[in-house]
Amino acid sequence: MERSRSFMTEIDYYESLGVSRKASTEEIKKAYRQLALKYHPDKNPGDANAERLFKEVAEAFEVLSDPEKRAIFDRYGYQGLRSRGHSQPGFASTEDVFNHFSELFEGFFGASRRSGPRGGSDLRAEIHLTLEEIATGTTKTLEIRRQLLCEECGGRGTRGKSKASTCQTCKGHGQVESVQGFFSIRRTCPRCHGEGTFISDPCQRCRGEGRHPGRVEVAVEVPAGVSEGNQIRIHGEGDAGSRGGTSGDLYCLVRERKHELFTREGDDILCEVPISFSDAALGARVEVPTLRGKAEVNIPTGTHAGELLRLRGQGLPSLESKRMGSLLVRVIVETPKKLTPKMQELFEELRDLESGASLPGREGFFDRIKKYLKGSS
Repeated sequence: MERSRSFMTEIDYYESLGVSRKASTEEIKKAYRQLALKYHPDKNPGDANAERLFKEVAEAFEVLSDPEKRAIFDRYGYQGLRSRGHSQPGFASTEDVFNHFSELFEGFFGASRRSGPRGGSDLRAEIHLTLEEIATGTTKTLEIRRQLLCEECGGRGTRGKSKASTCQTCKGHGQVESVQGFFSIRRTCPRCHGEGTFISDPCQRCRGEGRHPGRVEVAVEVPAGVSEGNQIRIHGEGDAGSRGGTSGDLYCLVRERKHELFTREGDDILCEVPISFSDAALGARVEVPTLRGKAEVNIPTGTHAGELLRLRGQGLPSLESKRMGSLLVRVIVETPKKLTPKMQELFEELRDLESGASLPGREGFFDRIKKYLKGSS
């Protein structure tokens, strides 16, 4: 089954926490504490929307509580974090939130971990793009091998209408405590493996996991202007969670294919165009390739080898501003290797004429040589 997801849906973290853009660190922390308590999974069992909001406010707090990430978000927005070397924020499951903010939750609620269904793992894939695809944006279909939600039991892990029951070993806590002398040791419950529930009649398709391995096609929408190393995050397209846990995310790493004509320089693209000696001296109109077809560039009279000519708007769009880059044409002046008798005659005549012509670069070079040799003698 093919599924389509948009590129990094925009989120306003200040709006998520219900604070102003001038909010202090303490105000942000206070707002997060209130919302984390409101949407806490233990207060909202089985509420998928509350679970989504619990992860969303955690994501907002993770960014706004970090001065560097907050400054980038204030200036460039949600996508700016990714394009400036920061891993894209977000949590695959509520368990990830508890793990990430373990110390903070101990202060909030007196506990940092909880039992229950476990979220699925995030997955990673690579998307290989041509410059033409980057210039216009594209949709890529990837075949992903991952843990899929069990269709037989709907992810519950139980067979038929049977249900999971509270684990009697840990009484639903997911941990058991043993006392050794003066020490109390807590460890994961060996019967339910920390989930707090036990399935006595497991689904035969998934053997009680609520998921099974398989393959799925995912359509990834790639915006115009992405760069090598950018990541596109597709929510919920990672591994399915066990026994009803939330799915992880899919992170797609952008790779640029080498182009036979162009080299990328930011939003600009560079193309080397060979021209004749005559065109460089006399000037000409030369047809050059672009990512969108062909264009003409004006070669000014007296153009030197290696000069850069700019065609504005013929480069790549900026991912952030949508401003178009330029096509940079580097002029390569070719000297003919084989001369006809007539060309030989004309070039010899030209050399004689050049003896009286103004060649400022050549004259300046020999003047510097004379000064150097005079100073070293």
